[in-house]
Amino acid sequence: MSQLQCRDLSADEQHVLEQGHLRLLTSPKEIAACDQTLIEHHYLHDVTLVGEHLRYAFVYQGRWLAVATWSSAAFHLKDRDQFIGWTPEQCRRRLPLLANNSRLLVLPECHYPNLVSRFMKLMLGQLSQDWEQRWGHPIALVETFVDPRFYPGTAYKVSGWSHLGKTAGWKRDADDFYEKHATPKQIWVRELVPKACLKLRASQLPAAWAKVEATRRPRCTAKAQEIRSLMEAIEAEVPEFRRAQALAYPLPGLICLMVMAAAQGVVRGPTDLALYADTLNQAQLRALKFRLDPRTRKVRYPKKTVFTTVLHAVDDDLVERVLLRWQAQILGPSQDPIVIIDGKKVRHAGVEIVNAVDAQGRFLGSVVTESKSNEIPAARRLLRGQDLLGKIILTDALHTQTETGQQILFEGGGDYLMTVKGNQPTLQKNLENLFRQQGFSPSAHGANAGSETGTQPQPPGDSILGMSGSHAQSGELSRSPLGGAIGNAGQAQGR
Repeated sequence: MSQLQCRDLSADEQHVLEQGHLRLLTSPKEIAACDQTLIEHHYLHDVTLVGEHLRYAFVYQGRWLAVATWSSAAFHLKDRDQFIGWTPEQCRRRLPLLANNSRLLVLPECHYPNLVSRFMKLMLGQLSQDWEQRWGHPIALVETFVDPRFYPGTAYKVSGWSHLGKTAGWKRDADDFYEKHATPKQIWVRELVPKACLKLRASQLPAAWAKVEATRRPRCTAKAQEIRSLMEAIEAEVPEFRRAQALAYPLPGLICLMVMAAAQGVVRGPTDLALYADTLNQAQLRALKFRLDPRTRKVRYPKKTVFTTVLHAVDDDLVERVLLRWQAQILGPSQDPIVIIDGKKVRHAGVEIVNAVDAQGRFLGSVVTESKSNEIPAARRLLRGQDLLGKIILTDALHTQTETGQQILFEGGGDYLMTVKGNQPTLQKNLENLFRQQGFSPSAHGANAGSETGTQPQPPGDSILGMSGSHAQSGELSRSPLGGAIGNAGQAQGR
């Protein structure tokens, strides 16, 4: 413990500030020494750190003059959340981007003027980088609590922190547990990056922060009334196929739950559906008409085996038709001209699904890829069930195929925008050659103003240049009646 003693320091104050440096404490010995120091000298005599955390020391000539700890931010903090301006769901998903200065201590007889502000400046300059190295993501904003009975918060004020108000008198004692106490504390916050609050409440996070949301488990946010509306539509048309003894979880409630899960990105099968079900509150579970547990008198949520049974036996096509009709009743007919085709592998379920959505994310339909097949024929089956007249179909490079393009253009009356990648060298080379030989009209009707979308003639023999299965000669380019080239240097396009 000799490194923690500073009574024999004789250097002048300015020299201490200039020569002192920050140390991130990582070794078990340093961590134990830091914790013991806080237990002995901090007024709380406790060093419990919740969630992700780091420890620092301010070191001068090998000796610690001050120590501090940082841990996960408080789950619920009204003044802080109003200061940021984010929604409760944004708070839940983005809270890891905040950290709490849970302990700050200057050792006895080491109270040099400006030492705390110097220590704080060094920590704030290093915290986000150290946090990302240790926990895999940066920090955007920090918070702390100050007990006004002992400190006025001057150290935070001079370091650029903002005083927001007082806590409601609850203490976070574990990951999801709070205890009431009678000593409300001051709330202080500080942005670590410019406009951090604006970015934290934006619809989309900056790329460097977005990975935090990806790790947060989706949670059901639907209101009971919204759940009942969908339940009524399902109950009217989807028959129950199970024995009466198995109806602790009625089929309409299970299907409704799976629909809500899919809408929030849960696409990994029965295990993840069960985890999602665990996030529902009692009002939501009651709205789904799930039964009470006779022992606890609480509504139970379904487990993995329940979802496994339903997923293998329910009539997928019938459920999809019901959902599309219900969606149309709630939202009205889709007016979006964009149709996006995208495939997803359902992990833990061993299947692959191809979905159609519009540019607003509205569900338009889906098909399951057949065994020993792939997304390409599945996408074509899905497109046959869509109204493509006057629509623009967007796909990735996997679907840049002759037959798919012909189906969209000549059978469906739509146009397409398809990606071309480096693994399609013939098509890419031919497209590059074409745009060196002729211009690309910015107007869809430039070459044939009298043609309308959906009136395409039947395709000629070599219709779509360079796509898989095509035999078009180099330098040729099939055109739609709209006059637009089918393709460009980076993408094949039907307008």
